[in-house]
Amino acid sequence: MLVFAASDKGGTGRSVTSANLAYQRALTGDHVAYVDFDFGSPTAAAVFDVPGAMRGIAERGLHSYLEGEVPEPARIDIWRQTEHPLLHARPNQSGRLALLPGDAGGGEFVTGEETLDRCVDLLLRLNGEFDLTIVDLSAGRSYAVDMVLAATAHPRMRYVPFRWLVFHRWTRQHVIAAAGLVHKEHGIIRGGVDRGHDEEALRGAIRFVRAAVPEPDSPLWAQGSPAQAAWMQACDDALRRLAAEHRIGDSVVLGAVPLEPVLQWREQLITEEDVLSTQIANKETLEALEEIARRLTDDSCWGRP
Repeated sequence: MLVFAASDKGGTGRSVTSANLAYQRALTGDHVAYVDFDFGSPTAAAVFDVPGAMRGIAERGLHSYLEGEVPEPARIDIWRQTEHPLLHARPNQSGRLALLPGDAGGGEFVTGEETLDRCVDLLLRLNGEFDLTIVDLSAGRSYAVDMVLAATAHPRMRYVPFRWLVFHRWTRQHVIAAAGLVHKEHGIIRGGVDRGHDEEALRGAIRFVRAAVPEPDSPLWAQGSPAQAAWMQACDDALRRLAAEHRIGDSVVLGAVPLEPVLQWREQLITEEDVLSTQIANKETLEALEEIARRLTDDSCWGRP
């Protein structure tokens, strides 16, 4: 299965959450590929603590592959090449975890037929080799978004299952922006229909993930004053109404990641050791990531029997 991670704005937690979802699925035994299609800022390797690729790689990145400069893009075995002390000792029963990095300084680019064919070739190969392929896209209605919309509408991709995750923070601006990315005239749904997608099928393949969501009842906020607690609850209620009005309400939300101090300071994987041993991360954050990772392939969460 292919999962495309999108967001209208930067700073939504799209990349760090997607990387955590890839990690969680690999822990369950799935073979997982993480594809960095954030061409303007290919920094996924930083989340996985892979040295030498923190800002993309110098040769054989995805940009070079899609432009036909190299026959195959580079792959990084995260378990072998990470400097994360817990990931380097590959957990028992885990599946493969591979990163396909972008090029350092690659930037966005206009896609043509040859670029599209190479994208289709790559996605087909990855889908055949891995149980789950997560494609991290550039923010906004980018060339990367347009390219994968065209690729997934291609006749050769007809039987390849795919899903979209649209990430946004839990604020008014981010709710409105995420809704626009999907539902507005130049959004994902209209763009997909223009490229040959069935509108209802594409709509059914899109779910939203709320990131950095403050929980008014959580211990993190328990020390606040009653006035602060009441104000937070009122804001949360207002945001839920706003999300529903913009067609991104609870019924199409795959999950929410709590506001996590660790992730505010450092984009990283959240492990059991972070929660149980060092106790630097909150249990609720790990549980939320585990649940979203599970729901990625749970058809009942996507309106399917």
